[in-house]
Amino acid sequence: MKLTRLLLASCAAITGTMFSAAACAINLQGHLTQGGMVWGKTTAGTQIILGGKPVKVGAGGAFVFGFGRDAGRDVLLVTIDRDGTRHEQTLHVAQRTFDVERVEGLPPKTVTPPPEWRERRAVERSRVGKARSFTTDKAHWQTGFLKPAEGRFSGFYGSQRILNGKPRSPHYGLDIAAAVGQPVTAPAGGTVRLAASNFLLEGGIVIIDHGFGVTSTLFHMNSVDVTEGQEIEKGALIGTIGAKGRASGPHVDWRVNWGNIRLDPMLLIENNAG
Repeated sequence: MKLTRLLLASCAAITGTMFSAAACAINLQGHLTQGGMVWGKTTAGTQIILGGKPVKVGAGGAFVFGFGRDAGRDVLLVTIDRDGTRHEQTLHVAQRTFDVERVEGLPPKTVTPPPEWRERRAVERSRVGKARSFTTDKAHWQTGFLKPAEGRFSGFYGSQRILNGKPRSPHYGLDIAAAVGQPVTAPAGGTVRLAASNFLLEGGIVIIDHGFGVTSTLFHMNSVDVTEGQEIEKGALIGTIGAKGRASGPHVDWRVNWGNIRLDPMLLIENNAG
């Protein structure tokens, strides 16, 4: 998919309303599509509101946001200047068609977790939610993302999952298949917010905080070689390929979030975010 670079000096073309050049001094780059991440820079002190929700703007004017798998076609982007002047424009989000993906041979209890797993899964989900809740001023996402492992792509973002013949939620990651023990590296730098070796469905899992609410989650790993709170650089070893948890074979499942919005990792490595 082609990288979209938008310089919103042509707000009239987007909203049909005339704006001053100063009002449109906001630069968007990225993918205006379902699963896409968009980033840019504006004047320091400007407020940005996307779909009614505030977007973090750094001290230097940097910002980032994204669109989920099922994002609607149109979303309202509001900018408020330091003097309180409000500007509105509509962003048009490209709609995508996703495949159906069938996965067989999974342990039955990982497809339909047994009741005795309920308490432990609640704890694990809480840890994941906490790890993704940070919104720091660091901006490691600005330098772009690397493929976190060498291997073939075996699962894709957005595909409807049929697990052992039973329909389940869509897949929100990018699966990379390789032999057990092959290295898994950090797709971008940041702070390790979660590092655990044996989650019930995820197996070995690592969550890296890239700043501004952007995180990478990598799981099914055989080993986890980082610790929570550790600062790591892009390309640093974080673990090894495995088949732990709900996995039909050895691979790493890489997911990218902006807050609780799930993004498509493939778009980030096809068109480097930096």
